[in-house]
Amino acid sequence: MHVVTQARRSLSDDIAYRQRRYLLMMGIRTVCFVIAVILFINHFGWLVAIPAVGAIFIPYFAVVFANGGREPDNTRGFMEYHPNVPATRDSGRSGEANGGNGRRPAGPGPDDN
Repeated sequence: MHVVTQARRSLSDDIAYRQRRYLLMMGIRTVCFVIAVILFINHFGWLVAIPAVGAIFIPYFAVVFANGGREPDNTRGFMEYHPNVPATRDSGRSGEANGGNGRRPAGPGPDDN
């Protein structure tokens, strides 16, 4: 059973989202490149390096994010841990469990077969 808030987006929505993110990042890269060229032409020295670094490294991240694929479902990989432990007794009623004497039941004795 899936809750609406836990449902995955459709494959076409996922692809469209990754395409928009890629195009946005490449648009930012283009702006960084143009700014770097303008700063270089106007002899701004080391300030050219700031947008140039962005223009150089943004394509790597854009491709990695675009090819990342869908988010994994929880059927493989990391699974939530559910310990398999027996249920504990209610501490307030433990005295009533053995006829009201408050002691644990005795184990099998030497005469029991």
